[in-house]
Amino acid sequence: MAPANLRQLPTLDNLKGFVAAARHLSFTKAALELSLSQSAVSRQVQGLEEQLGTALFLRTTRQLRLTPAGELLYRNASDMLARLAAVVDDIASAGQRPRVTVSASIGFSALWLVPRLSDFQGLHPDIGVRLSADNRRVDLEAEDVDVAIRYCTAVNAPAGSLKLFDEVLLPVASPALAASLPAGPALNGANLPSLTLLALEDGSDYPGLRWENWLDPLGLSATQAKGLLQFNHYDQCIAAALAGHGAALGRLPLIRDRLGEGRLVPLAPPRDSADGHGYYLLRAPGGQRPEVARFVAWLQAVATRESSADAIIPDHA
Repeated sequence: MAPANLRQLPTLDNLKGFVAAARHLSFTKAALELSLSQSAVSRQVQGLEEQLGTALFLRTTRQLRLTPAGELLYRNASDMLARLAAVVDDIASAGQRPRVTVSASIGFSALWLVPRLSDFQGLHPDIGVRLSADNRRVDLEAEDVDVAIRYCTAVNAPAGSLKLFDEVLLPVASPALAASLPAGPALNGANLPSLTLLALEDGSDYPGLRWENWLDPLGLSATQAKGLLQFNHYDQCIAAALAGHGAALGRLPLIRDRLGEGRLVPLAPPRDSADGHGYYLLRAPGGQRPEVARFVAWLQAVATRESSADAIIPDHA
């Protein structure tokens, strides 16, 4: 094919204005797409028609229609611009680091994932991570998410998901609050009137996170507590416990490091969730990119290490 005479080709702006107008059969809609005024698009098309020496549109008071010459140019120009846009995207993306988009609940993100991301970045500095923290269950394909962490029972776990770890719970408080309790650091009838209960109340039905599961076996009621504070995000509940505002139901996978550091102390031995909830990893269909595989492998390795038999669970005093 002979090389094109670039001086004879229309300007790119005029071609873009024409293709947009031809796609919508409207100068107004083309102007909105290109963020231009209607008169600017009209001038682009008029300039193209003058250069080609032929009309590209039939203009009436009610509608815009392509002439045969306009239809021929639109078919070829739209295809050319689409291929040019694809090349530009490929060149631009080649200069960017690969990225993994992760969806997780706000509580899991704040308490577990964010503190550990520096470990992943140290191992894979060439891979970027975009964290989408949301308690809403996202559609991975529709919202361009590579990996999601789901909190659910095994029965409700999505097909193809992998369990990271089980839910394990225990009541916790700050060291200062625990030391001030009249009967020592324990959840019992003698201490309950001195405790404010910190509870998650976000509209979700998670029976295992209810205080009744701990109080009923002891013959106690939340009405006997000093007070009740409710939060719609779990990380707020733990922040209040760290600040000494009361006792929270600690989710061991999410607060293990705070227990290990002595920033929280247990008021009873840990036990598995009464309703069988756990944390599951779900990868988007077709998410086989190398950076996604590396992030998934890292996530599984950390989860296995932290839930292994030799992982430290602080003793209950």
